[in-house]
Amino acid sequence: MFAKTVIYVECVEEVLDFYYQAFGLSTFDMTDEGDYGELDTGEVKLAFASHPLAQSQFRQDYIRCHPKQPALGFEISISCENVPECYDKAVAAGAEPLSPPNQKGRVTQAYVRAIEGTLVALVSKPGE
Repeated sequence: MFAKTVIYVECVEEVLDFYYQAFGLSTFDMTDEGDYGELDTGEVKLAFASHPLAQSQFRQDYIRCHPKQPALGFEISISCENVPECYDKAVAAGAEPLSPPNQKGRVTQAYVRAIEGTLVALVSKPGE
């Protein structure tokens, strides 16, 4: 069973605050050290860990997600009732606008890049 996705970042607290400001996702859990935190995203969690914490876990090099570098080859999707409103709110919170809201069949979608460099798809539920 899929449990969570963890994204390694420079500053966990800053990223958690961004996701709250941009998408209304509250922090579910955070370590006292501030090096790991999870967002309240339902059954499957979206978490962030600091680079030093990640390195202490597996001591393997990896490509760091960074907003000034090309995006990594994955995205996270966030369901929105009003994609244009969600897009504007994310951009106001500091997200990089990538693709404005547009209709794709029965779904409205848009893309932004979060402050840590993650690609975020904003999508409506079919028929909304």
